[in-house]
Amino acid sequence: MMRAYIGIGSNLAGPTQQVRDALSALAALPESCLAGQSLLYRTPPVGPQDQPDFINAVAGLDTALSPLALLDALQALEQAAGRQRLRHWGERTLDLDLLLYGAEIINHPRLTVPHPHLAERGFVLVPLAELAPDLTLPDGRSVLTLAAHCARHGIAPLDAGSDLTV
Repeated sequence: MMRAYIGIGSNLAGPTQQVRDALSALAALPESCLAGQSLLYRTPPVGPQDQPDFINAVAGLDTALSPLALLDALQALEQAAGRQRLRHWGERTLDLDLLLYGAEIINHPRLTVPHPHLAERGFVLVPLAELAPDLTLPDGRSVLTLAAHCARHGIAPLDAGSDLTV
């Protein structure tokens, strides 16, 4: 089994429920077990600003799936949630990003791991550092240190009883 970390985001069609449903779907993947999840965070959009805020989280997944098989499974979950790619960094019902796959470095035409923007994005670093504070990237950088130095403007844990609807 390999520990993978999955970034989860949504800003359409009941985003809080989309993220919760994605966590349940990850737990049900074959040859996989949900190893943990962060809190849910409300975050401002990256890219076009004329879209709703996102709900983001990170999940830890212990899996025997290969990186490409896991990518295929994540993309199938996105499609099942009605994901459409209308514009770069635009609104979406569900976005699932394979952030890390153990300590592996993967450069494949379909997949780059660690995720190319992982170290720059507070909406990923904050929940990842919460979930796995002792984690280091394959290049030796500490996720906790990266999270401490990232822009956190507008990133806030979602209240347990609230929902962000669009």
